[in-house]
Amino acid sequence: MAFLIVWELMGLFFSSLLGRDGRRFFKRKDSDAGEAGRALEEIRGTLYNEIRTSEGAKRQQQRVCGPVVALTFNFMVAVGIILANKLVMGRVGFNYPIFLTLIHYSSAWLLLAIFRALSLLPASPPSKSTPFSSLFALGAVMAFASGLANTSLQHNSVGFYQMAKISVTPTIVLAEFILFRKSLSIHKVLALAVVSVGVAIATVTDLEFNIFGACIAIAWIIPSAINKILWSTLQQQSNWTALALMWKTTPVTVFFLLALMPWLDPPGVLSFNWDFNNSTAIIVSAALGFLLQLSGALALGATSATSHVVLGQFKTCVILIGGYFIFNSDPGKVSIFGAVVAIGGMSVYTSLNLSEAREASTNLQLPKQNIPTLKPKSIDDNLQESDVLKSSSTSNDV
Repeated sequence: MAFLIVWELMGLFFSSLLGRDGRRFFKRKDSDAGEAGRALEEIRGTLYNEIRTSEGAKRQQQRVCGPVVALTFNFMVAVGIILANKLVMGRVGFNYPIFLTLIHYSSAWLLLAIFRALSLLPASPPSKSTPFSSLFALGAVMAFASGLANTSLQHNSVGFYQMAKISVTPTIVLAEFILFRKSLSIHKVLALAVVSVGVAIATVTDLEFNIFGACIAIAWIIPSAINKILWSTLQQQSNWTALALMWKTTPVTVFFLLALMPWLDPPGVLSFNWDFNNSTAIIVSAALGFLLQLSGALALGATSATSHVVLGQFKTCVILIGGYFIFNSDPGKVSIFGAVVAIGGMSVYTSLNLSEAREASTNLQLPKQNIPTLKPKSIDDNLQESDVLKSSSTSNDV
């Protein structure tokens, strides 16, 4: 009796975990061995598809990391790496932005190699589904987007750097329209305009720049927009997961960062004081850099390139308002007003996205509701039909 109870409990557990396959396998012990063997093979095939194929890995990523989880994860890591990079480039004095980015991506590649050796790296889609040129282009633009962003911040004022970041939003909208004929509603365009104006009022307090810094900032805008679009498109249309795509593109990014370093970094990196404290700060920054790359890829796979840019602007406004209320910093009433306006525009944009998602889910359910269902006949209905048939046969005999 105890064995039967344990067997039934195991059946209920695996039925809820594995669905129909689990119910077929955990039958009562009077099931024959052949049926149990076939059910076991089906379970093994299901688990293999969920773990070792690109489609299954993509479904697992969508289950575990939805839009809210991905955006929250990216937001928290982005705030952490801002503080870490301020520590590294400020107090530590590591003024080599391209080399710091190279350390981030090299560390990410090393961690991904460890995941692959432990069979923890998700499977990639077949090579025929995604041409190598797309992966190479993503790795290249990722190097320029990450490296030029740090270089622009070093050579320009914060205000000019923020103006360049704001320019990424209309660039993404224009690029998606040209490449994919993807258009936005007028309400979304107005909401994004309010966000951009609010962020400009909140952050653009000075526009000091030099010719070299301005060229770097302008050159950074297009790679940054294309980088976000490719990350989002490849994951949503080609069954790529974030980790699998990082594994394929990071070597290309490292190669281009090595090529950019002699041109954009100042000399003297080998003479830097690599003591324990400085090295620890750089290692922490590298770990956060890996998490930032992963969380950004997850967010782009779960949402869109435009939503990811809006998240970055939301992060800027939250840091500004949080510093005002928590650390008693005084950015000025105009900056606070701009941040509040930007957050209001972000709220409207988020509400429009949620309403569109609800409408899309409703439209997918409508065809199922229109399918006519056949009601099974009751015993009374069968008796009535037999009476009718008898009466009709009697009238025919007469």
